[in-house]
Amino acid sequence: MATEKIKVRLENGQHLDVVVFSKRAGVIQIVLGEGIHSVKCDLTPTRNGLAYAGNVMGREILYERSRAQVEAELSKLNPAEPRARPR
Repeated sequence: MATEKIKVRLENGQHLDVVVFSKRAGVIQIVLGEGIHSVKCDLTPTRNGLAYAGNVMGREILYERSRAQVEAELSKLNPAEPRARPR
């Protein structure tokens, strides 16, 4: 199975490729680093839903994809997966 990598932007403007641990529309879990020094981070949608943001060791990380774009990616990857029903 191939590992999915995404590009996130750090608070100083640099871009970093990170490994996706888990990806859902509500939260994306990523892993920074490799080996025993790796750190997990949860990226949650921003208030306006245009990006995902999270903190690792006091630093802000931003994934510049909207919630709708992530949902579209997930539905393209798993078309047979049932969608959640509205309450």
